[in-house]
Amino acid sequence: MTAALETPPVRTPAPAPARRRRFPVGRFLAYAVLVFFALVYVYPFVIQVVTSFKTNSDATNSPLSLLPDPVTTAAFGRLFDTDFALWGFNSVWVSLLVTLGRVFLCSLAGYALARLRFRGRSALFTAVLAVMAVPSVVLLIPKFLVLNQLGIYDTPVALFLPLVADAAGVFIMKQFFESVPASIEEAARIDGAGTFRIFWSVVLPMARPALITLTILSFQASWNELPHFIVASQDRDLYTLTKGVATLTTGQLGSGNQFPLTLGAALLMTLPVAVVFFVFQRYFVAGANEGAVKG
Repeated sequence: MTAALETPPVRTPAPAPARRRRFPVGRFLAYAVLVFFALVYVYPFVIQVVTSFKTNSDATNSPLSLLPDPVTTAAFGRLFDTDFALWGFNSVWVSLLVTLGRVFLCSLAGYALARLRFRGRSALFTAVLAVMAVPSVVLLIPKFLVLNQLGIYDTPVALFLPLVADAAGVFIMKQFFESVPASIEEAARIDGAGTFRIFWSVVLPMARPALITLTILSFQASWNELPHFIVASQDRDLYTLTKGVATLTTGQLGSGNQFPLTLGAALLMTLPVAVVFFVFQRYFVAGANEGAVKG
């Protein structure tokens, strides 16, 4: 009786053999392609850095070598015997004025196109888009004629004034302001705030991602600008880094190709833009992603 009531032991099923995970060949190939193009993109910059520490003969005989023989900083010493410091100073104040002007004026224009109702608003925005489609090189001769006619050619004003307005900046700010809920502005208007007060105190603080994006793009564009500076002035005291470094390629500082000198100057010229981008990279990416989602 007792034996009949005993329950038979429960047999646990044997574990199934572990499946061998397949090697993701497609993913590996995708990463390999990305790494290849990343190396292709970075390699010229590495060559620039390495060549800056070469001698002129070493750069001529082994231009693609990644090991300077010998390592020297003579190119940087010769560089500061030129007007490099003056060029850097001019680039700094021009870039700051252009950046501040673009952020302020493009924000005003973008808000006006996004919120204000006036006759010809659509036509004006279409004109802004049309300007974005025109290559900047086409405008060089008209720009020279305008500067000369206004009497500001070859003056400090000519370096920054034509650059303080930018069609792309207006477009960026307009698209962002259109994403701001109109109810927020209506609440501020009920409290007695005027149009400019709403723009300055309510809407503009909400546009920080777009403002940081515009700041980075404006600073980078004005710092790296060359065609405008070529047609805006001839005075050597008004040379910026881009224009001044371009003169180093003529070999005016001695015989030889001057690769270490020019690439060392280009390396120093790249550092401020790289620092600005890496400092504000998080805000720049956030603003770009937000604009893409809202667009």
